[in-house]
Amino acid sequence: MRKIHVIGIGAGDPEQLTLQAVRALRSTDVFFLLDKGEVKSDLTRLRKDMLDAHIPGDSYRVVEARDPERDRGAGGAAYSPAVGDWRSARADIYERLIAQELGEDDTGAFLVWGDPALYDSTLGILEEVQGRGRVAFTYHVIPGISSVSALVARHRTGLNRVARPVQITTGRRLAEGFPEGVDDVVVMLDAHQTFRQYADHDIDIYWGAYIGTPDEILASGPIAEAAPRIERLRAEARERKGWIMDTYLLRRNPGER
Repeated sequence: MRKIHVIGIGAGDPEQLTLQAVRALRSTDVFFLLDKGEVKSDLTRLRKDMLDAHIPGDSYRVVEARDPERDRGAGGAAYSPAVGDWRSARADIYERLIAQELGEDDTGAFLVWGDPALYDSTLGILEEVQGRGRVAFTYHVIPGISSVSALVARHRTGLNRVARPVQITTGRRLAEGFPEGVDDVVVMLDAHQTFRQYADHDIDIYWGAYIGTPDEILASGPIAEAAPRIERLRAEARERKGWIMDTYLLRRNPGER
């Protein structure tokens, strides 16, 4: 039966791959890469650099397919259906790749940024493909170093404080209000710099973009002071590269509760 590795490859640094991930890379026959277009071509290049760094010789194949576009303008009640449509379109591509490009006794792999279990759709899409019953395969998951772990490591701080919870959320959720009962909040997938709405609060921010890559940018400090600097750095980086991936930790100070 066909086998699939879902490999967490970390935030971008080839040295962040675990030994388990490297073993999985070296046991793979075909790597499936979704191309996000010319603007984000360096994401494909980073993946290929990882393969070159860890797999000797040319004993594997790389098969690329174009990632379907998602309706990023959909909001409110239309958001979830738009994401569902995009995931199903991806499932069509995954199903075709596995059926047509992977032999019955071969092993394929999807390389996932960060960790496959944290704000990534790959596992859910593979479950959908299996549920259709048109192509048979087994799959297992290799965890990776997430951008969250890499972010706090680069800032030399902890993810949580003693006896306090930490919450991971999205910019869309943060816009609805700071989570109740939590002082340490990690925010991902924030295209609108939602941290700006908390600029008058006693909160520290630890921000990073392109974490683990040569383009990495870091900034931190009281949010009132750091927010304008982050806005400028983010705008400059997006103009230069055409895209941006960033993550940040908001740390509410005791007097702010």
